[in-house]
Order: sequence, then C-alpha cells, then structure tokens
Amino acid sequence: MDYPLWIPGIGAGVLIGLVAITHVLVSHFAVGGGIVMAVAETLAVKRQDQALRNLAKRTSLILILVSTVFGAISGVGIWVTIGLLHPVATSALIHSYVWGWATEWVFFILEVATALAYYATWDKVRPRTHLLLIWLYAFAAFMSLVIIQGIISFMLTPGNWLQTKAFADGFFNPTYVPGLVLRTGICVFLAGAYMAFAALREQDLAARARLVRFLAGIQVVGILIAYGGYRWWEAALPESIRALFLGASPKLPALASTRHFLLWMLLAYLVFVLFALLAPKAQRWPITAVALVLAFAFFGGYERLREGARKAFIIRDYMFANGVLISEIGKLNQEGILSKAKWLMVGQPDNPVAKGRAVFRAQCAMCHTENGYLGIRKLISGADAETLDMILTTMRDEGEKYTSNQYRQNGHVATEKLDYPFMPPFVGTEEEKEALKAYLVTLTGTKVAEVSHGN
Repeated sequence: MDYPLWIPGIGAGVLIGLVAITHVLVSHFAVGGGIVMAVAETLAVKRQDQALRNLAKRTSLILILVSTVFGAISGVGIWVTIGLLHPVATSALIHSYVWGWATEWVFFILEVATALAYYATWDKVRPRTHLLLIWLYAFAAFMSLVIIQGIISFMLTPGNWLQTKAFADGFFNPTYVPGLVLRTGICVFLAGAYMAFAALREQDLAARARLVRFLAGIQVVGILIAYGGYRWWEAALPESIRALFLGASPKLPALASTRHFLLWMLLAYLVFVLFALLAPKAQRWPITAVALVLAFAFFGGYERLREGARKAFIIRDYMFANGVLISEIGKLNQEGILSKAKWLMVGQPDNPVAKGRAVFRAQCAMCHTENGYLGIRKLISGADAETLDMILTTMRDEGEKYTSNQYRQNGHVATEKLDYPFMPPFVGTEEEKEALKAYLVTLTGTKVAEVSHGN
C-alpha cells in the first residue's frame, strides 16, 4: 500500500502463482538433475557403462536449457511480478535477507558456469575433470536450494525472528530443515522422472531396461525422502496453522482437500514408479508421462497447501497479505488506511463510494478481484448494508485481537480462534468502514439507499 500497485484482472495471487510454480518446477529439476547426473556419470565411469554415460550426456542439454536459460528468465520474472504486485513484502524480504540473496546469486553464477562447461567438454577432457564439473554444478545448485528454502520457510514460520529480527533466527526457522528435506526429495524424484524419457531413447533393449530400473530406484528414494520431509514439515507447523487444514473440522476445508489430494498423488506416483522398477521392459512413453504428471501434482499440491496455510499473511504473524503490519493496526485505526495509501485517492471524486473503492483496493484487492478470481461481487451477492456492516465490524474488532495477547500461543497468533482466520482484519477509521460499506453495497444488487440502514 505504500506504493502504487498493479493488480491484474485474474488477481495478484493467481499471477504470482502461475509465474512461481513454473519457476519452481524447473528449478527443482535443475537441482535434482545435477545430483542424479553426477551420480549417473560417476557410476558410468566406475562401471565402464556407456549406456549410463550416454544417458547423462543426452540429459545435459536439457539441464543447460532449463537451468541457465528458462530458470534464469523465470527467476527474474518472479522478481518483476512480486515487485509490481507486492512491493512492500519484496522490500521486507530484501532488507531482511540481503546477504542471503547475495550468497545465492554467487552460487547461481557458479551453477551457470559449471553447467556450460560441463556440456561443452563432453569427450574433450579427462573423465575425472568432467566429473568434477558436474559435482561442482550439483553442489552450487543444491546450495541455492539451501539458501532459498530458508527465506521461503521464513515467510510461513518466522520463529524467533519476530522478537529478535536476527538473520539467523529467521533463516533457521522451525520448518527450515523439514522443508529442505522435503524439497531435496522432490528434486531427486523430479530429475528421475524427467530423465526417464531420455532412458527410453536407448536403442539397446537390455541397456534401456537397466536405465529404467536405475531411474526408478532414484525416484523411489526421492519419494521416500519427500514423504518423510512432508510429515516432518507438517509436525513442525504451529497449531494455529495446522488447524487450517488438519483435524475433524479444519478451518479451511479446501486446504484439507488439497492435503488429501497431494498425499494420494504421491501414493499413485509411487505405484507407477514401482511398476517401472519391477517391470522395466514394459515401460513406455505414456506410462512415463503419467508418472511425471503425478509427480507434478504432488509438488503443486504441496505448494498450494504451503501458500494457503500462510493466510491471512504474507509473512506469518508480521505482515498481512495486503501489506499491513500487525504493529501498525492501532495507528491506522486512528489515522486511516488511506493515510498509508494516499496515491489511491489522487484524481478521484470526494464521495463515499469513491473512497470506499480506494479502501477496497488498499485492503482487499490483493486477494479479491471485483468480478474475476475470488470476485467480491459474487461473494457478497444479495447481502444488505446491515449484513455488510456486521461483517466489517467483526473484522475490525479482530484487528484488536491481533494486537493484544489474548490470542497468542508461543508467540504465534492463534488465528483458529478468530471468526475470519484466513482474512486480514479490517483496518481504518469508522469513516473508511462506512465508505467501504457504501462501495460494497453498489456491488451487491441491493439498493444504494440501504447503506444508511441500521446506522
């Protein structure tokens, strides 16, 4: 809100999700591909296995294109997207972890350099030199994951950082190691699933079966690591987050369904991989493609669950999804939300509906569009002014509960005790609340005159 925002018609969250999920899929392959290719070529040299060496060689071009080209472009795309859609959160992440980002960029440069050298030196340098290049690449790529995981997990479980604001407390947060184990498993099985297509190009049937079995074994290892990491990650979450998607009555049933979905997808993926392990000669392109889709489904389901579990925050217990800090709720209730987003009223008429539209853009538009994704018009259809007033009043009262110690457990806000645990509270003056109500009434289909009803 401190900066002018660009909110697309499909919604900010959807656009960020589309860019991010594309990037994380290829970036996790880039990490896992380095590890699996390093293992494959090491075994090939040790066993004098030309088919296994050819597998690594066939995959290396894809690794280069994914890591140094598409991965780099989509990574920049994430920065551009979040900078436009959520500049205040982007600023917070940069200022809190500037040295973390700088270190990750150093590893990325090493990753790009070694990937290019690895591909360019096939059959031109000694085997040991070539192995050194791929192991250096695998190390650099994995270290990028090690650093990025600390920042990603911080946004969901900031831990003691909330009190100390220390780099180490935020980076080594409660879900850092569990999430790193989970993502390592995902990297490994994604690489195995990708490389299975290259294995099917082997003309020698006996060698093809051997490669399929080898990659199936790699995928089984990755699946087991990922499953163990997921269970550990889930157990490390604060109870207030777990309550959103676990238990007999989860606060967000859609997230509970996402959890069931991702676990079933992982089980189905394991079944397909075990089939490849036990019957490698029967492996065909369609079966391999289905296995890859199931791997994507598990990973996508986890990312959806992780992002959804952060509601109503962008940084848990610190910054709401709309950029409002918990620490500034009291001030904004006195001075008004538009004192923080003055740009929204520039050139606008001075009337309640226009002011209400500005308040909506400041507080609600990060998640809700008017008619598209999570469209507010549909959500409040048929509601009258009295109902809207009751909802907004409740949401404003919940802001005071965030700032008090009434709903805090072990430093975390016990959002499961709130009426709207997955939405930021309404923050602003009474005049702004009335203005927002006036604007919302124009979207409900009820008469604008009803705005004054019950006041």
